[in-house]
Amino acid sequence: MNKLLVAVGSGLLILGMASAAMAETPLTPKAQYAAESKKAQTRYDADKKLCNDETSSNARLQCRRDAKTEYDKSIASAKTQMQEATGAKNAKEVKEAKPSCTDCGKVVAVGVTEKEGEGGPVGMIAGGVTGAILGRQVGSGLGKDLATIAGAAGGAYAGKKIEEKVRTHKVWTVNVQYADGSKSNYEFKQDPGYKVGEQVKKSGDTIARY
Repeated sequence: MNKLLVAVGSGLLILGMASAAMAETPLTPKAQYAAESKKAQTRYDADKKLCNDETSSNARLQCRRDAKTEYDKSIASAKTQMQEATGAKNAKEVKEAKPSCTDCGKVVAVGVTEKEGEGGPVGMIAGGVTGAILGRQVGSGLGKDLATIAGAAGGAYAGKKIEEKVRTHKVWTVNVQYADGSKSNYEFKQDPGYKVGEQVKKSGDTIARY
């Protein structure tokens, strides 16, 4: 057992010296992992040879178990370091390739509603006469609704309501959440094609894809 501890201590010393030497010429995460794995295997092979010198079978078995435990720890540590180094490198590359955007956000909801139009001067002045003309122009379905309105009320009010009915249109509302937690709603008269989860950025009074 003492021999194993000495071997492990020597291996750590060698590893420290090698690490100091490699600090002058940084290796890639993958190359570093390969180098650490090779060193761990070399130490493991040396430890197993020392275990053969133990006087009893139980001592040899325990020695090999300890050697294997140290080997597994070394490999796990090297793998963790490689993953952390790779992640940090990738994050740095992404940051350099795409600078932060303070006006960027994510679409969290998209809805469609019908918005009733507003009656203008024409409807107020022309009254039921203008309403009847509009009713004939839009077809049987909406025309019947307009005729019902015109029959229920006369004069300026009927013309106003008929004009509101004709001017009813769809509105697409896009809800955006920004990095600072704030939210904004944007309305479109036509389908903008945005989907939930899509990245966007402010562009004047509206938004654009990012």
